[in-house]
Amino acid sequence: MEDGQIIDLYWSRDQRAIQETDGKYGKLLGGIAWNLLQSREDAEECVNDTYLRAWDAIPPARPRAFRAWLGQITRNLSLDLWKRRRAEKRGGGAEALLGELEDCVPAGGGAVRTVEDWELAEALNGFLRGLSREGRSIFLRRYWYGQSVAEVARALGCGEGKVKSSLFRSRGALRAFLEREGIGL
Repeated sequence: MEDGQIIDLYWSRDQRAIQETDGKYGKLLGGIAWNLLQSREDAEECVNDTYLRAWDAIPPARPRAFRAWLGQITRNLSLDLWKRRRAEKRGGGAEALLGELEDCVPAGGGAVRTVEDWELAEALNGFLRGLSREGRSIFLRRYWYGQSVAEVARALGCGEGKVKSSLFRSRGALRAFLEREGIGL
């Protein structure tokens, strides 16, 4: 079923919308949550919460990029859950991913940083547009979708060394790009 048809089901409050969403995107959303949380139960919880958020948001929302919109919801829910559970257990998952980027992006600081966060997001989009297609794919697979280096290499049909080198170069380029843009680290 096409995304527009699924969204129409949400608009008409037809419960098949959730089944269709799960059938089309459940595996992707589960993968995003798993890569960040490393827990099947937590990943399932985040995916189910994503469907609830979609149900509550449509209408009035009519997302243009439904797949990306759902992925962002799942990612945000997973990161929120990870932060809540972080006090209980440390290491792996999102902590490892965020640790790789800690020297590249500024630390968060609450509601006061809303405008700065928006500016950072715009700068990151500009940075990503400047990467090669392969470099962008490697960067997004690792830092947005939370895939391991091995998973990225397997998906792109290249060696892990190439992925690691690309990520290293991209992090350095990102740091330099943000400094040029006047975004403090």
